[in-house]
Amino acid sequence: MKISKREIAVYLAEVKNAIQNDQYRIERNVHRQDNIDLFLAYIIDERKAKEILLDLTVEDFSEIRQNTHKGYEHEQLYVFGKDIELLERIGNTKKTVSLYIKFNKLDHCYVIVVSLHEQNYPIKYYFK
Repeated sequence: MKISKREIAVYLAEVKNAIQNDQYRIERNVHRQDNIDLFLAYIIDERKAKEILLDLTVEDFSEIRQNTHKGYEHEQLYVFGKDIELLERIGNTKKTVSLYIKFNKLDHCYVIVVSLHEQNYPIKYYFK
């Protein structure tokens, strides 16, 4: 599938608009332990998480994945990566953390941040 920068720019603008209007949530449930772990390992709160999401650029885009969860196969998930400096909760050391960020933008412009955690493996950037 060929993806244009313009396509991602439009998608990202819609996502950022939803985030700015607090029409989003970051998944933190039993199925998203990696997301919870980010908030436990580093000094990060909702404000900082929102700042990170709003700072994403087209160049941070990695791929589009088909949702594989039963009943949601029609949804597409957009994956981004971002290197961000965070303060460790224990030890007070600043560290550059490579984040894995995955969005699901619903039809009514509500955004679910499915993943916001440290990368488990290096990702490939589509436009870099």
